[in-house]
Amino acid sequence: MSTIPAKIQALISERIISGDFPPGTRLDERALAEEYKVSRTPIREALRQLAARGLAEIVPMRGVVVKQIGVKELAEILHAECELEALCARLAAESMTALERSELEYIHQRSKEHVDNGDVDGYLETNKELHRLILEGAHNQALGDMVGDIRERLSPYRQYHPAESDRLASSHASHEKIVRAILDGKGEEAFLAMRSHNAHLGNAALRAIRQAYEEAGKSAETGAPAPAKRKPAVRRRAAPAAS
Repeated sequence: MSTIPAKIQALISERIISGDFPPGTRLDERALAEEYKVSRTPIREALRQLAARGLAEIVPMRGVVVKQIGVKELAEILHAECELEALCARLAAESMTALERSELEYIHQRSKEHVDNGDVDGYLETNKELHRLILEGAHNQALGDMVGDIRERLSPYRQYHPAESDRLASSHASHEKIVRAILDGKGEEAFLAMRSHNAHLGNAALRAIRQAYEEAGKSAETGAPAPAKRKPAVRRRAAPAAS
């Protein structure tokens, strides 16, 4: 892929991941070409690549839209992330170098400062860095790429996570168990801690998404608009049944 489509794909990906383009948004070629001041050819190629990565899909009569995943499919993806990233945590505990462990501990301490200051943006940045370090520390490129791709696909749905007053503190406490196990070289403990952490977040996100879909009149199974309910046929009023 040439440089221009690659750059445009990266820019659109960021907007999808940040929630600027939420699931179901139509990605109009003409509008994007005007916005990025290019022809429609590189836009078309960028959108094709987004579809190949699972961030967008081609819908008949609508064109390319940001991928909208139903609860069932989302649950399967979350389960895959849960197990695969837990495996990365186990491998990191067994494979990380002393320098990598030191960097992981430093980032974890930085995240605690953001928790204490109530700095959500700062915490989210260190959270992203912490997970990246664990994936790299597993020293398995294929596994790390798979988890990275899954986390990217899930990014548009992170916005549905319910707001909790102690969300940062709770997340940091979960990270403490993961980081401690990795630093101590306890692979099985790291595996279980990461799996528990992701399972908790995944279940909370699924509940929030199911509720959001229902409120928006969408099918929880597909994320698409739910079919309109048929009005009941008019019937003659019957005599009350015997009690």
